[in-house]
Amino acid sequence: MRTIGTVVRGVRAPIIRQGDDIARVTADAVMEAWKEAGITPCDRDVVAVTESVVARAQGNYATVGQIAEDVRAKTGGGTVGVCFPILSRNRFSLLLRGIAAGCRKVVLLLSYPSDEVGNPLIDWDRLDRAGVNPYGDVLTLERFRELFGRVEHPFTGVDYIDFYTELMAGEGAEITVVFSNRVQTVLDYTDTVITCDIHTRARSKRLLKEAGAKTVLGLDDLLTAPVDGSGWNADYGLLGSNKATEDTVKLFPRGCTEVAEEISAILSKASGRQIEAMVYGDGAFKDPVGKIWELADPVVSPGYTKGLSGTPNELKLKYLADNDFGHLTGSDLRAAIEERIRAKTGESLVGNMVSEGTTPRQLTDLIGSLCDLTSGSGDKGTPIVYIQGYFDNYTSE
Repeated sequence: MRTIGTVVRGVRAPIIRQGDDIARVTADAVMEAWKEAGITPCDRDVVAVTESVVARAQGNYATVGQIAEDVRAKTGGGTVGVCFPILSRNRFSLLLRGIAAGCRKVVLLLSYPSDEVGNPLIDWDRLDRAGVNPYGDVLTLERFRELFGRVEHPFTGVDYIDFYTELMAGEGAEITVVFSNRVQTVLDYTDTVITCDIHTRARSKRLLKEAGAKTVLGLDDLLTAPVDGSGWNADYGLLGSNKATEDTVKLFPRGCTEVAEEISAILSKASGRQIEAMVYGDGAFKDPVGKIWELADPVVSPGYTKGLSGTPNELKLKYLADNDFGHLTGSDLRAAIEERIRAKTGESLVGNMVSEGTTPRQLTDLIGSLCDLTSGSGDKGTPIVYIQGYFDNYTSE
């Protein structure tokens, strides 16, 4: 029996610049890694490249001024509600500046006690002691400060209420801050709304429209086409963007399926094996200490080859060992389990007791999370991840 299962390697690459052929750069880095590490490519090896360098190679950037121009054109530039933004200097600060620069007044509606991805605004114990019900209570800024004073993010030390207020004031906008978990609350102030939530945006848009809002946009409705030479993303707009400079954001990349297919074609031809490929962003996992859900991108993978579609179809080994083959040990147990695995068909095992506990997540979400944890977001210098054996099972030799 082979003793090594899945192997994950971070692959270093040159610093990517606008105009670089990202598929070729990725493929060349992987082929160099094959030689350096003595790797033998196998069918269904996976090559993943982070969305950040794909967008950088595409030059998919936008300035605060370009965001403001699109906001002004799509809202009329009057009083605009900005609902449920995440609390992030990297992810939202420049977007907020652009929105504020594109309108006369901003009504900022913040969810509490945390944002959508778990960044805390105020902790639950303080809410309980203050007798505040976040499911129904609406708080003005004055009432919030009266109850809780200044509140700093436990990791960044930033009071995001002050931080966001100062950003908007710096762009010349009037500001009203309200705290509520009902998106319809904003309609007490304006009928023109940009809802900034990520994964709940479709529901928020529906609720606003049903409640009579005149103009309803999401971040995915801004910069869906070039504005004065800006970058753009037809599918996600400003969702998935990150701060690039003090005045520029990098948008989520475009055409990622084509990028993945090109990487796969180059490496499959070079190796004689079927190499799968994907572009990945944030992993889909939650930090149990900080309570922050990592997925601030709209999807884990915006593009991948067909071989990465679907969900795992796996048997639970411990269930087989404890139940079906509880009377066996040693080589007899191993042989029985291997036989059961080989007899497995392509028919879904979801709902079957023998697969209970093998959560049916999308393969691209699982693999993308593995890649995000491997590459990190700092100075590892490994925007490419090479995975072998991910599709192996107990019978693989």
